[in-house]
Amino acid sequence: MQFVFDDTQLGHRPTGFLVRGCMKPVPEVPARAEILRDAALAAGHRIVKPATDSTKLRARLHTADYLAFLETGWSRWQELPDASPEMIPNVHPDRRDAPYPGAIVGQAGFHMADTAAPLAGDSWPAIAASADSAAHAARLVLDGMGTVYALCRPPGHHAFADQAGGFCYLNNSAIAAEALRQSHARVAILDVDLHHGNGTQGIFWRRGDVLTLSIHADPSAFYPFFWGYADERGEGDGTGLNRNYPLPLGTGDDVFLAALDDALVALREHQPGALVVALGFDAHESDPFAAFRVTTGGYGEIGRRIAALGLPTVLVQEGGYVSPDLGSSLAAFLAGFPI
Repeated sequence: MQFVFDDTQLGHRPTGFLVRGCMKPVPEVPARAEILRDAALAAGHRIVKPATDSTKLRARLHTADYLAFLETGWSRWQELPDASPEMIPNVHPDRRDAPYPGAIVGQAGFHMADTAAPLAGDSWPAIAASADSAAHAARLVLDGMGTVYALCRPPGHHAFADQAGGFCYLNNSAIAAEALRQSHARVAILDVDLHHGNGTQGIFWRRGDVLTLSIHADPSAFYPFFWGYADERGEGDGTGLNRNYPLPLGTGDDVFLAALDDALVALREHQPGALVVALGFDAHESDPFAAFRVTTGGYGEIGRRIAALGLPTVLVQEGGYVSPDLGSSLAAFLAGFPI
């Protein structure tokens, strides 16, 4: 299998975010991409550098104000007196229909859902390269490759049309789906990350062409808290095309795979022409988030069941943090697909 990755993605190096009111190190570090890259290479997969510009795809999914904020916000932040080296919001609106603020401090609050998506000097090139990787993987699939893995870092499934959060800035899975829509009337996104793909849900909430499915930890007790409940089904043309499968903390292989089987039934009913898998390994029992108990073998079975669909598929890396089993989880998952 080919996988897409650009070393530019390693340049994003955020340092801290708030956890229960305390500043903690950001776990979304360059090392996790290096571990995944090396594991894919060791398993015999072939690396390619993205040669597709995702600019037009980004503009279809994200607002112009938000894209300008991501690209220029950090340099404007640095012009402030006594500014921190990373842009982290200190105010959030309680309404989003107010006039758009002109000050960068106000824009940071408007466009950043939490403190877990800080922006530093080298962030934007890495964010753009991550989106380019997703777009290029989709292009390879459209050109006839059955399955392609996009090693996207930073991840993207918490990013809304105009808002970053949860280590995510541009919604790479949505970008891949939008690219696939150029040749397929219906596309599905299946999110198997530990956390709900709230940004992906928001982007396609009213669209009738993209089915969004997310298997994740119950948001009543876990991030992102405000999205991901089973009764969220979409609106307008998207009614019924959003399906959430919240699972209790401590979920292991059997419960996760049962939810996956339910999601695959809904996916087959949609009859998509192509599939995007928002691929997270943070449900693994050894992941630092320690919320689920999925095993490496469990990830192998998840991969086999998805591969059995036989759909043109883009695998987009989302979460999964530095642990002894991160690389082996990827290798096990990819083993279910033709190499």
